Amino acid sequence: MRSFAIVLLLAVFVPSPQIQYFRFERPVQLTSSASGQTCFVVDPAIFAHAALQLADLRLYRGALETPYVLRAAAPAQSAEQPVTLLNLGRRGGRTVFDAAMPAGNYSDIALAVSGHDFIATVTVSGGQTPAETAATRLGSYTIFDLTGQKLGRSTVLHLPQSSFPYLHFSIAGPIAPDSVTGLSVPRQPVSQPKYVDVARSTGVVQRGHSSVMEFTVPAHMPIDRIVFAPGRRPASFSRNVSVVAVPDITRSTDRPELQSRTSFGNLLRVHGTRDGRRIDEERLDIDVPDRDFDAPSKWTITIENGDDRPIQLKSVTLQMQERTLCFDAVEGAAYTLYYGDAALAAPRYDYATLFAPQPNAAQATLGPERHNPVFKPRPDTRPFTEKHPVLLWVVLALVIALLAAIAFRSVKLTSRPPA
Repeated sequence: MRSFAIVLLLAVFVPSPQIQYFRFERPVQLTSSASGQTCFVVDPAIFAHAALQLADLRLYRGALETPYVLRAAAPAQSAEQPVTLLNLGRRGGRTVFDAAMPAGNYSDIALAVSGHDFIATVTVSGGQTPAETAATRLGSYTIFDLTGQKLGRSTVLHLPQSSFPYLHFSIAGPIAPDSVTGLSVPRQPVSQPKYVDVARSTGVVQRGHSSVMEFTVPAHMPIDRIVFAPGRRPASFSRNVSVVAVPDITRSTDRPELQSRTSFGNLLRVHGTRDGRRIDEERLDIDVPDRDFDAPSKWTITIENGDDRPIQLKSVTLQMQERTLCFDAVEGAAYTLYYGDAALAAPRYDYATLFAPQPNAAQATLGPERHNPVFKPRPDTRPFTEKHPVLLWVVLALVIALLAAIAFRSVKLTSRPPA
């Protein structure tokens, strides 16, 4: 009974979508034969006028609301899978071991290696059994720790996509068997993530030992990654980066002390030959997941140069993951995307729960944004006291003054001497 009452209250007080309450609309442009599962890209321009996290997006066929699913272009990856090392030892002056790999495809492999200031070459082969003599050679890869030269560390092997059940590793260099402490494999996503540029800057300000870039990002605009495009100098570097995003608290409805967010990362570029081994390693982007605000925000990106010369930066780009909206289209029907009603919560459709992407889904595009010609503001359903908070304080002040006058008169009457 109690649950039924809660559901009834939600049905009464949660606003329902109605076309006249959306400020903006965009026509969905379909091919003439489009039917069944159809998808289109939600471009960055929508975020500025939609609610936070696109909660107010609604798709209509005429006056009929159409269920949809909103998907990010990057599929979620599972956590790295640790792999047990087999037959770890020393042979022919090299550290060797085997690994039983998880089922399925894999590519990047992370070696856990203790120690500092080393360069080594790892040769990798794949086979059907451990220590297979006729294993398929997958390549040789350089791992290094150059922290003493301020050039960072890399022990990730970028293998071609493989599915061998066993891999054999042979390490040439100053890596003893007890220095190899583990191996892990991040699961390979079905498809590579796609990103859309949100803002780009070429302006860099030098402040002491730091290079600083600043951006102003519109409200509701998500930022998922920052990409750095360095120039030719310096040829090699390893620099720590901090990213601070601060919303305009004068326009934010949330608690400001909970909104400022800081991320950290490292930029690395090492190309050349060291100790007779070729090194080619770059990490020139930083992930900043879950970074959107309900107000415009200021982003400050700081590269710590230490005593080294600053990196020549061609540009710094803020990017968001590409979002795609998919629905089942009726052939010959016209669809319109509406948004701009902050009172709405995100929809919950069975279609989204049961959605299965189809490789041959029809592709659509969005037409230009325009104001909804039938728009009118939602009626203000707030209580009278919330609509007129100043009046409440005026009435309260009058009541206090009246009570004070009555109290003062009572004191005078009780303190008057008897006749």
